[in-house]
Amino acid sequence: MQTVEVTAAGDTSIDRRRALFTRLAPPALLVASCVMAIVTADLITPEPWQRRTVVALVAGLVVLQLWWTWAGRRRTRPDAVSATYFVLRWAMGATLALLNGFFAFFMAAGYFDTASLIRGRRRQRLALFAHSVPISFAQVGGIPTDGPIGWIVFGCLLAANNALLSFVGRLSEQEEERSQARAVTIAELEKAHEENAALHAQLLIQAREAGVADERRRLAAEIHDTLAQGLTGIIAQLQVVATTPDPKVAEDHIARATDLARHSLGEARRSVQNLAPQGLSYDGLPEALRKTVDQWTERTGVPTELTVTGIAQQLHGEISATLLRITQEALANVGKHANASRVGVTLSFMDGEVTLDVRDDGVGFNALELPNRTGTGGFGLDGMRARAERIAGSLTIEAEPGSGTAVSARVPLVVDERGTT
Repeated sequence: MQTVEVTAAGDTSIDRRRALFTRLAPPALLVASCVMAIVTADLITPEPWQRRTVVALVAGLVVLQLWWTWAGRRRTRPDAVSATYFVLRWAMGATLALLNGFFAFFMAAGYFDTASLIRGRRRQRLALFAHSVPISFAQVGGIPTDGPIGWIVFGCLLAANNALLSFVGRLSEQEEERSQARAVTIAELEKAHEENAALHAQLLIQAREAGVADERRRLAAEIHDTLAQGLTGIIAQLQVVATTPDPKVAEDHIARATDLARHSLGEARRSVQNLAPQGLSYDGLPEALRKTVDQWTERTGVPTELTVTGIAQQLHGEISATLLRITQEALANVGKHANASRVGVTLSFMDGEVTLDVRDDGVGFNALELPNRTGTGGFGLDGMRARAERIAGSLTIEAEPGSGTAVSARVPLVVDERGTT
């Protein structure tokens, strides 16, 4: 979206500068023409009546320009008032250009602001042609009086000026079309960005709902496999105690029941700890991963290095929790099965996605012989894959006997509303 905002701001700045130039061009060119007319007055307008006429017309143009500066700011599009201003300015400017050719510079102002003062393409072309006539007369030194040669030269200059105007006008039309196309593209990109944000929000809601359902199924399976079986065993042992007359047998069964109770308590605590990644309560994902890696290294004695690449972002809680859980499960698998001497964990922030890689130099295994998915969403490789897919991500396993294992997760980069780290 940043690119879109920069492009839109650039177009707005160009339009603002163009509007300023269009507003300042007529008075600036009038001043320049007056200076050159004064310098060449003795040569071009030696007669007193000519000078009086020039002064009167310039005064009229100044008054007209001041009035338009006041009235024009209240209008945002061409209308009858702007057309009246345009015609009066042309009439006085054309007369001045016939009296002194240097006022042709002032007439050129019509080339810049015709589109903002005259409505309709045909009328605009006629207005541009009308401006080219006195400019062509000024180029041949006034109305030709030396026979047909002067008029032929005038006709050639008039044709050349209008050909140039047509060429420049066509370029302007093409630029306007490109500008409109850019505006449409920007609007579509902004709409797509909004839709993408809505899809991300919907994805996270669905992922949260799916995660809750999966956690419930996982806890139900764990309770059935651990707590329920443990309680069943305790009940069975206590039933034997209640029916046996032998104190020694009763003591043995009470000891077994006690062991089962301790084991069930440990399983219950483990299940509670697995409900939410506590490491994210106070830290961002990189800090939580670093603590997880340090704790695992201290517990197992296997050197483990964490690397973070790219610009770290404050990720949405669902994304951070998923990546942290995948890291914990991957390290647990390494500790149980890999017999590794070194482990590397890499967290990469890229454009639009985050990747997590856990690599070890352990014994590896044949990735082609992985069992089919169970769909339970539990721990292990199947559980990691399910976690990634719940948030529109993916998980790949690269392994070979004797060459270690690499677990790679790719998930969308969804930034938390609180901003970046």
